[in-house]
Amino acid sequence: EVLLVESGGGSVQSGGSLRLSCRVSGYPESTYCMAWFRRQPGEDREGVASIDSDGVARYKWSVEDRFTISQNKAGPEHTIYLEMNNLKPDDTATYYCAAGELRRCTRNIGPLPSQYGMDYWGKGIRVTISS
Repeated sequence: EVLLVESGGGSVQSGGSLRLSCRVSGYPESTYCMAWFRRQPGEDREGVASIDSDGVARYKWSVEDRFTISQNKAGPEHTIYLEMNNLKPDDTATYYCAAGELRRCTRNIGPLPSQYGMDYWGKGIRVTISS
């Protein structure tokens, strides 16, 4: 069974920082696309950042100078991180970790995968930024 479990969300003031973690277990393939998505109130879920099994990171243009995606993979342990700095009220959302085939990261018209191409999802974690 593939499980993705997010942690690290919460509430901070504008300009603050948060680090989200996604613990991945049971993913069956050695190649993959891992991504962070978010859903803002009244909006569809959108890609924020992705990282693939080659270590290539990609970002939504509005966060690429503030967010950093990384991963730590050692044996069966695999964690995806999203370091978020200089947070703004517009970053308020529920953030989701997702996993899919490598091509979901590498074969897109835009820089990030579509939510419809990802195979596994975490339950989401709330991030609230106050002004």
